[in-house]
Amino acid sequence: MLSRLRASLMLRPCVSACRWTHTKEKGKPLMLNPRTNKGMAFSLQERQILGLQGLLPPKIESQDIQAMRFQRNLKKMTEPLEKYIYLMGIQERNEKLFYRVLMEDIEELMPIVYTPTVGLACTQYGHIFRRPKGLFISILDRGHIRSILDNWPETNVAAVVVTDGERILGLGDLGVFGMGIPVGKLCLYTACAGIRPERCLPVVIDVGTDNETLLKDPFYMGLYQKRDRSQLYDDLIDEFMEAVVDKYGQDTLIQFEDFGNHNAFRLMRKYREKYCTFNDDIQGLYSHHVNIYYLKSFKILYYAALGIANLITMSMVEKGLTQDEARKKIWMFDKDGLLVKGRSQETDSNQEAFVHESPGDVQSFLDAVNVIQPTAIIGVSGAGRLFTHDVLKKMGTLNKQPIIFALSNPTTKAECTAEDAYTLTDGRCLFASGSPFDMVTLADGRVFTPGQGNNAYIFPGVALAVILSGVRHISDTVFLEAAKTLADQLTDEELAEGRLYPPLSNIREVSLQMAVKVVRFVYANNMAFRYPEPKDKDTFVRSTVWDINYDSFLPDIYEWKGMNPAPDH
Repeated sequence: MLSRLRASLMLRPCVSACRWTHTKEKGKPLMLNPRTNKGMAFSLQERQILGLQGLLPPKIESQDIQAMRFQRNLKKMTEPLEKYIYLMGIQERNEKLFYRVLMEDIEELMPIVYTPTVGLACTQYGHIFRRPKGLFISILDRGHIRSILDNWPETNVAAVVVTDGERILGLGDLGVFGMGIPVGKLCLYTACAGIRPERCLPVVIDVGTDNETLLKDPFYMGLYQKRDRSQLYDDLIDEFMEAVVDKYGQDTLIQFEDFGNHNAFRLMRKYREKYCTFNDDIQGLYSHHVNIYYLKSFKILYYAALGIANLITMSMVEKGLTQDEARKKIWMFDKDGLLVKGRSQETDSNQEAFVHESPGDVQSFLDAVNVIQPTAIIGVSGAGRLFTHDVLKKMGTLNKQPIIFALSNPTTKAECTAEDAYTLTDGRCLFASGSPFDMVTLADGRVFTPGQGNNAYIFPGVALAVILSGVRHISDTVFLEAAKTLADQLTDEELAEGRLYPPLSNIREVSLQMAVKVVRFVYANNMAFRYPEPKDKDTFVRSTVWDINYDSFLPDIYEWKGMNPAPDH
């Protein structure tokens, strides 16, 4: 494992070979700051010159040994939440070591720092709280958000991930406890795309919560009030957006995360042409391979996946269909049933493009599958096991290779399990889930690796490209380009294994290649505002990647050559 990382990241165990970085801090503050702390990896000279001698054990240790210690401790732990707490503790003490450990075993640890474990951590956030991370802005701070941003110690922020905590994964309204989501997202900005962590700012906006359990919890950390849904909410978000660009610049990337649907779509429409912003819950992920293979005969039944539906429509249009033809292939199902004309429940304005004439008597999702006979079923609602055994069997009967995407997070909220999907379709389905499932072995010995349709394959690479090129408004075409790039990185062998996405172990290279392609795309389409335009986009992107090797904090000591001595008297 260590040798694999060393080869892929070109790590150097020798502290003296690391880059030189200037620091004004000395002594204990160097060790208390996770950005500068190296633990026992401080060299003897650093300890003596920087006032650290005696504050550390006498051993001088390499990062390799430090990483091995943490990895061994992690392997002793069995509970995901215990691992989450331990990893976040490393991040709070030694940032470079944290990312070293995370990147070295990304397949095992991404489900800990991100979905599904981050969902569990959010539900327990006030109970496992140790040290505040990110910026907390409440509705009581109206009129003072700019001064709150001034309190954040980093001045060169390039990316902000913000949530109001109303729809955390499939878990609902967690209020301030939702801070775990922006923190986890930005961990992947760095681990997957190499964006410098000091340029990332996680934010939670507290307008209250409608979660009665939290309002009665003495360990809840937010405002003890019902969620404010008045004009004050909009005024607060407006002020936040204006303050961010005033402080950090118009090209600051602002990612909205886990807002309630009624606000998510509205705010995206409101801000997308004014700010550099996106919402990856809406402008989500889909498999471009599936889109190419099944374009002409494609028919999709979605459960609350409007953002993905819009992107699929764009891709179909790009391949030659009219917008009307593409939309007719897409059916929407929500908590009130199939989205059809004349439905008694009010239709959200965002859904109107996908309202169709009723195809017949549809009372359940199974009825919808029987009547519409879709090629693909895709769910992101957090509704739980909506794709029942009968639904999966019917998909297997209708299609030679049914497409089943159970994308809701965390794992307990997925629409079906990977085992059910493969077993009930006799291993013929193309399956993807939002949270990871183990490999599935069928009775005949065939083994399938479930694809994880994780937006982590998309947003880090897109974010890196947007930051580097100075994009000010993020078009859906950027995500379409990113999805094509992702599809191109999947090999025939991986497709044969049942994969729809590259292995997570390759996600750093996947993200960098995606960033390169997106940088080329935005410059070619006049979306970039950072000039001069780099000639070699690949070299440009890779040159910006944050280095997890320790820096040297020795002062720059040198002789004055050629200086004449003072005359004798």
